[in-house]
Amino acid sequence: MTTIADRLSLAQSRIVLAAEKCARDSQEIQLLAVSKTKPIAQILAAYAAGQRSFGENYVQEGQEKIQALQQSCPDIQWHFIGPLQSNKTRIVAEHFDWMHTVSRLKIAQRLDAQRPNSKAPLNVCIQVNISQEDSKSGCSATEAITLADEIQKMPNLKLRGLMAIPTATDDIHVQNLEFAELQKLYQVIAATSNDIDTLSMGMSNDLEQAIAHGSTLVRIGSAIFGARG
Repeated sequence: MTTIADRLSLAQSRIVLAAEKCARDSQEIQLLAVSKTKPIAQILAAYAAGQRSFGENYVQEGQEKIQALQQSCPDIQWHFIGPLQSNKTRIVAEHFDWMHTVSRLKIAQRLDAQRPNSKAPLNVCIQVNISQEDSKSGCSATEAITLADEIQKMPNLKLRGLMAIPTATDDIHVQNLEFAELQKLYQVIAATSNDIDTLSMGMSNDLEQAIAHGSTLVRIGSAIFGARG
């Protein structure tokens, strides 16, 4: 039976191999362990194996985990990667290090206003609906460019890049088209600031294609923690 440490090692090996295939340095690609719905014991197992970046989708669950682990694991970087309602922005602003799913100016403004002065600026990625599916959150490419300009004026937010959830498909052609589109948009926005260095795309089933198109952060859950129960 494989352990979380074993599965983390396998995921890192996939990242290294994918980077080698497209002549990239694997050190520039971060693994974000998606720990949503998983118990603290599993986060601690991943932490013991060297993992330091964790992603949560649900505001209150994430807050509880952050508070439970802040003394024993103070060097964890907590990423919020789920949809966020405006009435819950304060929790993200006060507790998380990263926010990946900003797609509306109102949410950005609330996060900026609610970020404590005692904390470093909140690292932010703009979520782009690259597949243009009605069921998915995210803004259009045009909206992303406008939103990026506004976020860069906010003192308590630091725009780091873009995030997307592509079409759920095994069709590599579709994956490549969507990843390539996001990569082009990222290059346009990255040209506006030296702080923009993060292209958050790719998950357990498509990380190889994402890395081939410039991903710097892959979000892996099931390949580390197993399928959601």
